[in-house]
Amino acid sequence: MDKNLLDDFLLQLKAAVGDAHVITHASDVEPYLVDEERRYQGHALCVVRPANTAEVSRVLALCYEAGIAVVPQGGNTGLCGGATPVTDTDAIVLALGRMNKIRSVDPLNNTMAVDAGCVLAAIQAAAAAADRLFPMSLGSEGSCQIGGNIATNAGGTAVLRYGPMRDLVLGIEAVLPDGRVIDAMRALRKDNTGYALKHLFIGSEGTLGVITGAVLQLFAKPRSEAVGLAGLNDIDAALQLLHDIQGRAGHRLTNFELLSAAQYELVMALPRKPDDPLSARHPWTAIVELTDPDPAASLDDELATLLYDAMEQGVITEGILATSQAQARQIWEIRHSVTEANHRAGRSLSHDTSVPVSRIPDFVREVEQQMAERFPIARLIFVGHAGDGNIHAEVILPRDSAEVKDLEQVAARINHTISEVAVSLGGSISAEHGIGRLRRAELHAWLNPTDLELMRGIKTLFDPKGLMNPGVIV
Repeated sequence: MDKNLLDDFLLQLKAAVGDAHVITHASDVEPYLVDEERRYQGHALCVVRPANTAEVSRVLALCYEAGIAVVPQGGNTGLCGGATPVTDTDAIVLALGRMNKIRSVDPLNNTMAVDAGCVLAAIQAAAAAADRLFPMSLGSEGSCQIGGNIATNAGGTAVLRYGPMRDLVLGIEAVLPDGRVIDAMRALRKDNTGYALKHLFIGSEGTLGVITGAVLQLFAKPRSEAVGLAGLNDIDAALQLLHDIQGRAGHRLTNFELLSAAQYELVMALPRKPDDPLSARHPWTAIVELTDPDPAASLDDELATLLYDAMEQGVITEGILATSQAQARQIWEIRHSVTEANHRAGRSLSHDTSVPVSRIPDFVREVEQQMAERFPIARLIFVGHAGDGNIHAEVILPRDSAEVKDLEQVAARINHTISEVAVSLGGSISAEHGIGRLRRAELHAWLNPTDLELMRGIKTLFDPKGLMNPGVIV
C-alpha cells in the first residue's frame, strides 16, 4: 500500500478507535501474526482494538472503502490458523479483547448477553454468580474468547449433554464487511421469522463478518456430581460402556472421554508426574462424569453401581470412583494435560474428525492400519469425546527425523489418510476446531461440489469484495 495512503488510512482508524488502540510497531504487532501452533506466520498493516460494536462498524466501513482485508481475532487459541493473516494481502488484525462486557444476565430466562471479546472463563464465572451454568468447557477457557468460540462452533467436553456452541447461542450481533450491523440479539428459544441468519455466522470463522455480541443459553447449576475412571481392554468395550451408562443414567451423563494407552502413557510421563489413580495400564481409559441439579441425587452410588456392574459383565477391567473433589480434579487433570504431553513428545499433528458414534471402533482400527502401513515412523494416539463421535487421532512425529524434514508435506499426507477414513465412514473432517487455513484444501477435496458452490455464493453475497479473513474456508 502506498505510504501516503497508508498514513491517511491509519489516521482514520485512530480517529475511529483512539490512537492507543491502533498498534503499528512491529514488535507489538508480532504476537498477533502467529497462530497458537506456531504453524502460520502472517503480515498485517496494523492491529486495531475496538471497544464496542459502533467502533467495529466504523473500522469495517473504512476497510471496505479502502479495500483492506480484515482478520478478526479473539484469544488466538485456535488450532487451524483461522485467525492468522496471510502474507500476500494488505490486512488489519481486528483484535476484540477490549470488548469484554457482560451486557446482562437474566436468570429467569436462563440467558446472558455478552460482548464477543469476553473470555470464556469470565462467562462461566458470571453464570455461576447468578447460580447458573454456562456449560462450554475447553482447555483454553482461561484465554479463548466467546466470539472465537462461536465463529468456530466450538465443542469441548460437555457436548454429549449440552451440545456444541451452535446449540448454546440464541442471538447474535454481527457487523457486515461494509459496516452495517445485524442486530439479532433476541433471547428467544422459539423464533420462526424467516431465515436464521445467526446460524450462518456460527462456524463462519470471520469470513462473512465480525461477531460482536451474543445471547447465550444458561442452565441449572449442577449440585451433585460423580467422576470415575474405567480401564478397558478394547475400543468396542468403550462403546459398550457408553451405551450402558447412557441407557441407565440418561441426561445425567455429562462427559465420557476416552484416552488410548499411548495417550495415557504420554500424560504420565510428564516431568510434573501427574497422579495415576489406576493400579494397572489398560489399552483404553474412559473418564465418566455424571451431574444433576438435585443436591440430593446419589450420583456417587449410581456411578459406583454402574462401574461395578460393568466390571461384573467384563466390560471394564478396573473402575475408580473419585471420593473427593480433589480426586475428581486429579482425574480431570489427566484429560486436560494431553496437549502439553503431546507437544513435549514430538511434532504433534492434531486431527479433528468425527464419525457416527457406532462407527468409532471402525474408525480407530482403520486409522491404525493405514498409519502403520503408510507412516510407520509415526506414533498414533487417540483422545476425545466418544459420546459425540469426535475422537481426535493425534500423530506424534520425531523432531529430528530425516523422514519428516518437509513437515508440511508429511502432514498433508497424514491429514488426507485420516480424513479419508472418516469420510468413508460417513464422518466429517472437522468436528469442533474449524477449517481455518489448515483444512481449507481438505474441505474443497471432500465437500460435495454443490455444497461448496452454495458456500461460495453465501460468501460472495455477504462479502462481495472478499475482504473478510482471506485464505480461510473458501
